[in-house]
Amino acid sequence: MRKMTEENLKAAFAGESQAHMRYLIFADTAENEGLSGIAKLFRAIAYAEQVHATNHFKTMGLLGKSPSNLEAAIAGETFEVEEMYPAYKAVAELQGEKKARRSIRFALEAEKIHADLYSKAKKAAEAGKDMDVEKVSICSRCGHTVIGDAPDFCPVCGAKREEYKIF
Repeated sequence: MRKMTEENLKAAFAGESQAHMRYLIFADTAENEGLSGIAKLFRAIAYAEQVHATNHFKTMGLLGKSPSNLEAAIAGETFEVEEMYPAYKAVAELQGEKKARRSIRFALEAEKIHADLYSKAKKAAEAGKDMDVEKVSICSRCGHTVIGDAPDFCPVCGAKREEYKIF
């Protein structure tokens, strides 16, 4: 693939991915405002944006088998833990941005867990096995992630068990 086309697809993937998330966030807000039709529209178009992002991702040859996908996920999470979020945290602290510091801390703590879980999943996949996961609990406030039941209180943000979303 030629460089300019690849760069365009990378930019399109990023834009479609952000639109997908933005529309899901907008859908939740509309739902909370009692606007279920608008929420449905946002969710439907968010899915279309996901389809576009997926097509671009595949076209760039970035989708592999689970072990290589897990390796890419581990690399991404590790980058966020070791480089990205520490740098962002330092800037937020320097600029006295309390809300940004909290948001960054929440993400950083969750990303550490994600990297570890992906590492375990990769070992299983490389052995030709699946992970034994009955449920995954995610704190809806900070993203804290646990395999199995949610704790009584989130160890990162203090949210109650009821605020965890179960997958």
